[in-house]
Amino acid sequence: MCGIVGYIGKRNSINIIFDGLKRLEYRGYDSAGVAVINDENEFNYYKKAGKVKELEKDFNGEILDGNIGIGHTRWATHGEPNDNNAHPHFDMNKHISVVHNGIIENFKTLKKKLTQEGYTFSTDTDTEVLANLIDFHCKTTHDFEKAVRYALTEVEGTYGLAMLCNTEPDKIIIARMGSPLMFGLGKDEIIVSSDAAAIIKHTKNVIYLEDGEMAILKRDGFQIKTINDVDIQREVQKIEYDLEQIEKGGFEHFMLKEICEQPDTIQNTYRGRINFETYDVKLGGLDSVREKLFNAKRIIITACGTAWHAGLVGEYMLEHYCRIPTEVEYASEFRYRNPIINKDDIVIVISQSGETADTRAAMKEAQRLGATVIGIVNAVGSTIAREVDCGTYIHAGPEIGVASTKAFTSQLMSLALITLMIGKHKGTIKEEEFKEIVDELKILPGKMKEIIGKMNEYKFVAEEFKDSLNFLYLGRGMNFPVALEGALKMKEISYIHAEGYPAAEMKHGPIALIDENMPVVFVAPKDDTYDKIVTNIEEIKARKGKIITISTDHDEEIKAYSDYTLSVPKTVDIFAPILNSIPLQFLSYYIASARGNNVDQPRNLAKSVTVE
Repeated sequence: MCGIVGYIGKRNSINIIFDGLKRLEYRGYDSAGVAVINDENEFNYYKKAGKVKELEKDFNGEILDGNIGIGHTRWATHGEPNDNNAHPHFDMNKHISVVHNGIIENFKTLKKKLTQEGYTFSTDTDTEVLANLIDFHCKTTHDFEKAVRYALTEVEGTYGLAMLCNTEPDKIIIARMGSPLMFGLGKDEIIVSSDAAAIIKHTKNVIYLEDGEMAILKRDGFQIKTINDVDIQREVQKIEYDLEQIEKGGFEHFMLKEICEQPDTIQNTYRGRINFETYDVKLGGLDSVREKLFNAKRIIITACGTAWHAGLVGEYMLEHYCRIPTEVEYASEFRYRNPIINKDDIVIVISQSGETADTRAAMKEAQRLGATVIGIVNAVGSTIAREVDCGTYIHAGPEIGVASTKAFTSQLMSLALITLMIGKHKGTIKEEEFKEIVDELKILPGKMKEIIGKMNEYKFVAEEFKDSLNFLYLGRGMNFPVALEGALKMKEISYIHAEGYPAAEMKHGPIALIDENMPVVFVAPKDDTYDKIVTNIEEIKARKGKIITISTDHDEEIKAYSDYTLSVPKTVDIFAPILNSIPLQFLSYYIASARGNNVDQPRNLAKSVTVE
């Protein structure tokens, strides 16, 4: 959720911190703040409700001197988004400064204890409690590091923390429990961040903290240890992408850029994993569980949001092509309902960021119950990527837009590759059909480019419906989850109420909503369900609903029933959800743009949900 940046080195810290906060603003943008220690070992700080640019206005060109500092961009949990509740937070005596991503669940108990010790509080946040708790321990230990360790042993909940003390102004202390945190090693400097996006401009050499660990960072080195004071040795890892990949590259929004990148990102997902000459599929990251996969009696997929929709498509793939019973669970519900898991079960967890709190919790519960857990993750080096039994990266590159687009289609591709690998081994996909699918994959990026080339069509339809109050999305079979995903995109960035349903369920309630003002989007390719969905379209037309269809190229029949058609090239069934998703992404994007919304940073949302 929240974005954290810290710097210690020889350069002035404030410019580096501000640049990092701008790159992390997709993690939260309710408020922002910075604190630096100046040459007199005093804190200079500014914090402000709103986006980072609002904070910058307060500076009026002033440059804060200081070679050590921390910054934060907030997604609010405790306390409304205002200037006072913005991070950094300080102890009562202004010796300790803290930025925090996460939730301290027992903060009320700690606050009561500290109040009895004479501490006062000026904000509504849980983070201010932690700052005072560290100061409380500093009074007895006279040691910043020990005070942090002692304080964190009392804390219950999740945190990614960066902390300063102006009586020990030569260090930043960071700590992690359930919220991502890393630091990059430059020449005579260290940059702290909750995401590599804020580090890559300065160095590609990074170290990731694990849960229950802290690091003491100085200009000339660092030390990692557990909160219980056990030293840790950790290897340096390399960030795999370049700065250019997290820039807009001339596009108006990151979301538009990421929609248009999908022909390339799909290729990145399957590159090196499928041999178009021998028709072999090999996912090296799954080598250690191949036999378990091939012999699985049940697969469970768990995820949140868009990744959950990808999982629903995966369920259709695995059951249809591999004949393996598959269930899809909301990760947020999975561990709370005492799930029945067997040691022979395969659990697939899907997360773009690899840091989603609910998905991590579901992963741990599955592992505790003895299942083999496979990860489908985008962010290299993320927590889920490190903690699963094995996995496969989707290689979509950094996704900055809060509404997921290219990660979704790459997740679908990863699930398709897993399906093809299992289906070929088991013989549940006939050789002729298998070759047809592989041959189609080779030309799929070109078909995606065709869809992207129709931008003006999507923009025209968006203009027609930008003032709508509601949308209904309908699909059948493998394209029912595509309807759900289309509705989610519309809600996320356009703030228009939208619902997705299986088309056949329309008659069981939603049809009551249909009138001349209701736009209904049908995902209607020419597949085995085509005749049924044409009937559903006729039912909507009879009630004067406005019909938008995602149809197969040159389908004149469905065009006659529709008010607007957005056509896609014909493909094999397993790849249809990938192609059909792209017009829906464009539709939500252009409607949101026409309404003047902030497409990349929709209200109340954050890119990576790292708190429950």
